[in-house]
Order: sequence, then structure tokens, then C-alpha cells
Amino acid sequence: MPTTLTLSIDAAIATITLSRPEKRNAISPQMIDELLAALDEIESSAARVVILTGEGKAFCAGMDLEALAALVGFSHEQNLEDSRRMARLFRRLYFFPKPVIAAVNGAAIAGGTGIATMCDFTLAIPEAKFGYTEVKVGFVPALVSIFLRRQIGEKRARDLLLTGRIFDAAEAHTLGLVNEVVPAEKLMLRAKELADSLIAASPTSLLRTKLLLRRCTEAEIDREIDLAVQENAAIRSTADFKEGLAAFLGKRPPNWSK
Repeated sequence: MPTTLTLSIDAAIATITLSRPEKRNAISPQMIDELLAALDEIESSAARVVILTGEGKAFCAGMDLEALAALVGFSHEQNLEDSRRMARLFRRLYFFPKPVIAAVNGAAIAGGTGIATMCDFTLAIPEAKFGYTEVKVGFVPALVSIFLRRQIGEKRARDLLLTGRIFDAAEAHTLGLVNEVVPAEKLMLRAKELADSLIAASPTSLLRTKLLLRRCTEAEIDREIDLAVQENAAIRSTADFKEGLAAFLGKRPPNWSK
């Protein structure tokens, strides 16, 4: 029985709700495993569209603090496997054979931005915040960069990845990361309207269109994922990573190495 999310399937629409509101729906290893299991269940079900949203005031605030703290004692092999776990989730979402709609009900930060924006459609409330904040805490935005460059282009991706700045739903829409900005009270209604419009299309056409999109980029993306996993693991042995993590967990400014 999942403990970090809920899955409901109502006729042709499957809804995944991240359900750790007390943790701002932060990503834990268990959540990743449960998301992958939920996607497997949906793929084999009669559902034709997926809606992904969050419970409470946040969509997904990035990595869970306890999971981050555990990284300090990881070996290189453990860091590689931890990176591969996240890569499996991102790849699964990006290449999922059925359309996926993210209904972003609040902050979506770091890995949360990745999850929100690599869905086929991203709807967001005006108050939603986004940001690839990894460089501010000694990480490398390795995996998310693969998909971001394809979505908004190299120059704009460099801005977001190198500054780590927070940006709002309106800018995310201008950049092309958000399809629509929707009032909070209408977010799920709009997501279901969009789902219904997809359900009205030919299921074979949708499946084959998504398969075509996958085949056009899969080999290159898989090669880049391998590179990103290696970099994601390698950064964790550096002094800046250890200092950034300690500062983040200690809620203090980092003292970077020179």
C-alpha cells in the first residue's frame, strides 16, 4: 500500500496525488519507487490519461531532507544507484506511453520542477514557483538539464541552470515550461477538461505519436542520462557538495572552497 502518494483510476483518467503535505511532497527513495509502481499499474490499466498533482500547498519541494542527509555516508556505488533511481523516474515520465498532465498546485523546486515540466502537459496556478536550485547547494542539475535544454533551448536553459533562480508560473509559461496558468480553484477542473479532450482522440494515434516522439530522441537521451548519472554521483565527493549540503541542512549560508 503506497504511503507517499495516492492513485485513483476513474474510468479513463488515472490521478496520482503526491501525499506528503507535511514534507511539502518532497521526494524520497520510497516516493520514487511508489511513483514507478503507480505508473506500471496505470500502463496496464484501462486508463488513457494520467493527471499528476500534489496534496496541500506544494506540488513537490525537491529532495527530502532526510534523504539528503543520508547522502553524506554514501559510497560512490551507492551514489550511482541513487542517481540511477531518479533517472529511472524521469525517463519513465518523459517516455510514458499515455499522456501525462501535471497539475502544479504550488511550489515545484529542483527535482520537483523536473517532475512537473517533463510531463506532456503542465498546468500551474499563478502562485506556483519553480527553480533548478542545485548550484546553490553544491549539486549539479545533471538529469534535469537533459530535458530542459530540449524544452526551452540552450541559452535559456543556461540561465535557469547556472543562476539557480526561482521563477514564477507566468515566466514558466513564457519560457514554454508551463502550457497554461490556471486559477487554483479551477486547476483540477481544467486538468480533467484537458484529459477529456485527449480521451476523445484516437487512442492508437496518441500511442503511436508518443512512440514516434520517443524513438526520435531515445538513443540520445539515454546516452546523456548515462553521463548525467556519472556527474551526479561524482559531485557528491567534492568539498563544495559536502559544504553545500551541510549549509542547506543547517539553514546557514555556505562557505564555498576557493
